[in-house]
Amino acid sequence: MILPINKEFRPQVNQLIAEEWAGPMIVTKGVCHDVSNADGFISVDDGKLTGYVLYAIEGGQCEILVLHSILENHGIGSALIRTVIDVAKAHHCTRVWLITTNDNTHAIRYYQKFGLELKGVFLNALDESRKLKPTIPKFGIDGIPIQHEFEFSCSL
Repeated sequence: MILPINKEFRPQVNQLIAEEWAGPMIVTKGVCHDVSNADGFISVDDGKLTGYVLYAIEGGQCEILVLHSILENHGIGSALIRTVIDVAKAHHCTRVWLITTNDNTHAIRYYQKFGLELKGVFLNALDESRKLKPTIPKFGIDGIPIQHEFEFSCSL
């Protein structure tokens, strides 16, 4: 079940962001976002958190700041993205976009399969991001050096 993020689950979401992304600050394209109170949705199954998405709407565009499927391969990420797309349409946004890093090959494949288009590759963007958030690790998934940002989006 997809629900707006609520007070019951916000602490758990914030804890997961702290553990997974050294949050609450998330850096995308050189901009620092405090996601501790960002708008979002959660996926709950039998009273347990199974995923969440946080987003920001600004200037007629909707950026997905964080997407996390705790229980993968069950359609949770897709349902969360579709819910954000619906909200973005209701707010008359022209597009939904997000950033992932070069080490996250699973996400890169997933976003393309979902139908998001690769719109930009920002080489060595993490050098600048680490100036804003020094806790960003040098190495990520499978020991791949985290260096570049990949922007995916869909027009609405």
